[in-house]
Amino acid sequence: MEKKPFNPGIRRPSPSGAPGRRGPQRGPQGRNNPRDPYATNEHIRAREVRLVGDNVEPGIYPIQQALKIAQELELDLIEISPTAEPPVCKILDYSKFLYQQKKRQKEQKAKATKVVVKEIRFGPQTDDHDYAFKLKHAIGFLQEGAKVKSYVFFKGRSILFKEQGEVLLLRFAQDLEEYGKVEQMPVLEGKRMTIMITPKKKNQQ
Repeated sequence: MEKKPFNPGIRRPSPSGAPGRRGPQRGPQGRNNPRDPYATNEHIRAREVRLVGDNVEPGIYPIQQALKIAQELELDLIEISPTAEPPVCKILDYSKFLYQQKKRQKEQKAKATKVVVKEIRFGPQTDDHDYAFKLKHAIGFLQEGAKVKSYVFFKGRSILFKEQGEVLLLRFAQDLEEYGKVEQMPVLEGKRMTIMITPKKKNQQ
């Protein structure tokens, strides 16, 4: 029997031009990555949106009309508040918008003050002179905005005086009442009984 010649037929070129491989599916500018924080343009699923911003007339628009406005301005429709009813959108350049958001977050992080905790140690039988000296230091720390972690350390058999240590810490908190408030009441952890005092805000003072 005569064999017919093999005919592979006509192959259609793939969309990317490379045989058997498809190019990346990227639609119009918008969120095509699940990690993107905002939905944009055709990726916004709402039927209507509330437009806000300087370059548009604020109000509620059908999504197609909002997209048309963004296209005419050659900008992106960005969903900035998806949980609102209807979702709130702005018309901006998406890459510039993300840059501004990151810059604002950096500034806020830089402004956030780090919490400083100063420790003050007492013995269960601290005399009045030592107490007054440490109280003065604690007032200074609180006025600077630092927290004060004060503790009584019980060495050896001095654990028998734990009630005396608790009275000392409560007295300490009361003497600092004008400058700070108790965040944590005296608690015994191992050989330490600790109290935490946080500074009062200036307007409270």
